[in-house]
Amino acid sequence: MDQSHREFLERLLETPSPSGFETAGQRVWIDYVSSFSDTVRTDEYGNAVATVEGDGPTVAMTGHGDEIGFIVRDITEDGYLKLNRIGGSDKSVSRGQHVTVQTADGPVSGVIGQTAIHLRDADDEEPTEITKQYVDIGAEDREEATELVERGDPITVAQRVTDLAGDRIAARGLDNRIGTWAAAEGLRRAAERGTEATVCAVSTVQEEVGLKGAQMVGFELDPDAVIVVDVTHATDGPETPGDRTTGVELGGGPAVSRGGSNHPRLVEAIRSVASDEDVPVQLQATGIRTATDADAFFTSRGGIPSLYLGVPNRYMHTPVEMIDLSDLDATADVLGHWASQAHEFEYTVDVGGTHQRE
Repeated sequence: MDQSHREFLERLLETPSPSGFETAGQRVWIDYVSSFSDTVRTDEYGNAVATVEGDGPTVAMTGHGDEIGFIVRDITEDGYLKLNRIGGSDKSVSRGQHVTVQTADGPVSGVIGQTAIHLRDADDEEPTEITKQYVDIGAEDREEATELVERGDPITVAQRVTDLAGDRIAARGLDNRIGTWAAAEGLRRAAERGTEATVCAVSTVQEEVGLKGAQMVGFELDPDAVIVVDVTHATDGPETPGDRTTGVELGGGPAVSRGGSNHPRLVEAIRSVASDEDVPVQLQATGIRTATDADAFFTSRGGIPSLYLGVPNRYMHTPVEMIDLSDLDATADVLGHWASQAHEFEYTVDVGGTHQRE
């Protein structure tokens, strides 16, 4: 990954973008894709679509631009901030974290309090519910706190991007700014190679709270095929339960999902392109649902051929999510190759033709 592309990734990761408050992150994405897109547009809720025009079918590559976090539910008389979740925030890793309250007047620093181990009941080590946790911003009382924050302000964990051994990095919010990065980079690479199809890169909003942005975009855009890039669980760590392993590993390439909403012709197309271009991919089974935007796209309109392409991720929904950059680069590469050849593939399942009773 060259320096400019790495800088784009870091800008995405360092820009707070909790569900419902994605504007700043979407602006970073739009600024990047504008340099190689024919058009870039947004809708009323901030979903962003960048397009390279062609004469063939319309295909889309998407990621969701929002991240999990917290929201200020109330402010106590003593000046502490009571919390609710934004998305699937993990109560077992939230206490003792540095956080940032994203206010209209700028960021306000705080910490999620944790009673010292010396003072806790040794028999009570169960994680405290998020609604019973609190942020301490150092305020003396409610009056001082309300001068700084308001109910409804979003909160993100204060975590930087950390380089690890090899090509691996750790950060908060890899789920799923890496998907929007891959969609943008896939579009750029397709534009460089040339494409007969009209190719769209999409950064959706509010995936973490119910796939809402994809429901909006899928209906409006109505593409002939869509590939949804999101993280998937790398189960090669030491604590994965045996009945939850998938065989997906960091460094093995993106995972092509099979089953459920994943269209078999798209599965074939991506595997064929990856093989022809020597891009490593893995397989994963998703027999019921993907729990990604693919589940919203594939039922939109009369049914949109969709595929979930997963970037392996350890420690999902924690402040220390981990990926291998080689997997991310391979994801963008296979997207670019597919998009430049998208007009060559069929996206209809052959079930024997149409019959009418006489």
